Order: sequence, then structure tokens, then C-alpha cells
Amino acid sequence: MLYAPCATRNPKHATRNPQPATRNMKSADALMRQAITEGVFPGGVLLVAVKDSIKFQRAYGMANIYTEAPVTVETVFDLASLTKPLATTLAVMKLIQDCRLTLDQPLGSVLDWFRHTDKETITVSQLLRHTAGLPDYYPFYIELNRLPVEKRMAALRNQLIRLPLQHPIGQKELYSDPGFIILGMLVEGICRKRLDHFLEEVVYRPLGLGLESGPMLGFVDLTDPVHFKQVAATEMCPWRKRIMEGAVHDDNAYAVGGVAGHAGLFGNARGVQTLAGAILSAHTGRAVEPIFSQDLIQAFFRRKDNAHRPLGFDSPAAQDASCGDYFSKDSVGHLGFSGTSFWIDLEKEITVILLTNRIHPSRTNETIKIFRPKLHNAVMEEIR
Repeated sequence: MLYAPCATRNPKHATRNPQPATRNMKSADALMRQAITEGVFPGGVLLVAVKDSIKFQRAYGMANIYTEAPVTVETVFDLASLTKPLATTLAVMKLIQDCRLTLDQPLGSVLDWFRHTDKETITVSQLLRHTAGLPDYYPFYIELNRLPVEKRMAALRNQLIRLPLQHPIGQKELYSDPGFIILGMLVEGICRKRLDHFLEEVVYRPLGLGLESGPMLGFVDLTDPVHFKQVAATEMCPWRKRIMEGAVHDDNAYAVGGVAGHAGLFGNARGVQTLAGAILSAHTGRAVEPIFSQDLIQAFFRRKDNAHRPLGFDSPAAQDASCGDYFSKDSVGHLGFSGTSFWIDLEKEITVILLTNRIHPSRTNETIKIFRPKLHNAVMEEIR
């Protein structure tokens, strides 16, 4: 049932966090140290929270292998696809809560430029569930980079209109970047504000989140970039000819200025935990002044029929789940291409946040796929 509220690598840098590891996290701590030594990622931060309390937070390794700058608990990471659940999905959720949008609303009724196209009947729900028939990825940036910056958004719209559907609408689940690019545009079309400005106003700022200090979370506008004191470097980009550091790594998001519905969010571990904690508190009904209603959060986290994903978030895979073996089926989270992830067990009220720069200096390093479930298993075993 659709929610309708209006109708009703260097060991010397292995650890630089002044907060000591808790006694119950020795195995997870050892795995993080081993990951640095074995080159799974140059640096990272692990944060574990139970209900509203942070039980473990520690930094490891290097933010930049060339300068040997260490990772600290305050280091900001390129969160990559964590943008989808922690930015775009929450913006859509807020519009639904404010009765400005519905889950079953077709795309053509919101964005005029999709009318009379093969995508006009795609619904908001289908975009959130990755069942809109869109491809998983398309290199829009190749064409966009040939154009002046001011013409790129219009060109991107035209590319999205022409983009062929890979499957009939609503018939198959296929994780899709273009789907969330469209969702970001949909939010902006309704609000008449840029996605990051809307989120700052209605979600991030009320939670004390920004990119200045403390718990950090937000987009980096490439026309007016934030100069972080501590930021994890990502890839030595082959077409930008430089190490990406404090600017979004994702090619398509970079081409349109750093703010997009599928990528572009930056933050530190406490920033992600602050937002994850607010989501969990709203889900359980514990929040005193929730940004989102309990009914709405629960509706978004409810899986439809046999669908793998809830709305806007991911859930544990039936086999070889990245969150390991001990997260309940009632869990939500997401992975980021840059080496980031968060998982919230809604039943056990446990949150595990892993932020790394595994694509520094190259995206070809994929050993984190094996590491992630081992780490989450260690965390959950030690909590038990």
C-alpha cells in the first residue's frame, strides 16, 4: 500500500583516534588495522552505535597516501551513493509528508519535459525502488564536458529523455543511477530550489548538520567549494588528471557542478550517524521532535511483495550480504562506490558506519567486497 498522508597502506598511521577502542570491539579493531596493512583501503573510520549511543569510533590509516595525512574521526569522506538514501530519498520523503508529492505520482505530472515520452508514466515509487526500467548507469559526462557549464543541466535533461529503457516499466528491479538523477531533478522541480539547499533547510540544519564543524554532512558545490581541514582523497582521475580531494569523484555529478540526486554528498562518520540516529528514532517513535513521522518512515522501509529493496534504501541480500550474517531482515542501509557504507538494524537498533577511501588512488581496488561482511560479523558478534 502506498503511503498517502494527505488522503488520511602505512602501519604508522594505523590509528589516530584519541578515543580508545572499547573492550568489546577488539576483533573489529584488529580487522580494521589488518585492512590498512593489506591495502584494502588507505584509511577509514569505523563507528558503531546502539540506539542513541556511540559505542565505538576509531580512525585508521591515511587520508592521502602522497601527503601521508592521517585519517581522524573528523575526516570528511566522499559518500558517493550514500547520497541516494541520505539525501534524495529524504528530500522526497519530506515532500510527501508535506503533501506536495505522492508515491504513485507519475513523472510526467511533475516534470513537463517528460510528458509524451516513454518515461511519463514512471512513478516516484518505481524510481525509489529501482523498478523504473532505466539502465544502471550511463556516462552523461562525456557529452556534458564538451559544453559550457551553464548549458549542462539542459543537455542532461535531453539525454535523460532520449535514454532507452532497459526493461518494461515496473517489471524488473535494476539498481539505477539515472533514476536517482531524475529524482533529484523532480525534487528541484517541485521546490524551485536546488536539491542541496532544500535539504539544508528542512533536514540537515535542523539536525545541526553542515560542512563547517562537528557532525558534518552536505554537498560540495564545485562553483564555491568547501575547503576542508581534513578530507579523504579518492581517485587519481584519468580524465581530470588529478587526485580528487574535496570534490566529488562521480563523473556525472562532477559534470553538473557537484550536486546531483545520485552522488555528491560528503560527510564524516558522526554526520552520518547523526542522520542515521534521527531516522532510527523516528522509526521507533522515540524522537521528541521528529523531522519525519513514524508512519512515513515505516512505510518507506516496508518492502513491497517480493521486492528486494525498500523505498530509497537497500536491504541485506539473501546471500553474501555486505553487512554480514547477523543483521536482521529488518535492516536498511546502502553502499557507496568510494568505499563507504552504513547499515541500520531496525530490530536490534544497531548502526554500523564504515567510511573509507578504497578508490584512492585507483578504483580497481575491490578487496573491500570481501572485507565488509567480515567486519560487520565481528562487530555484531562482539555486541552480542
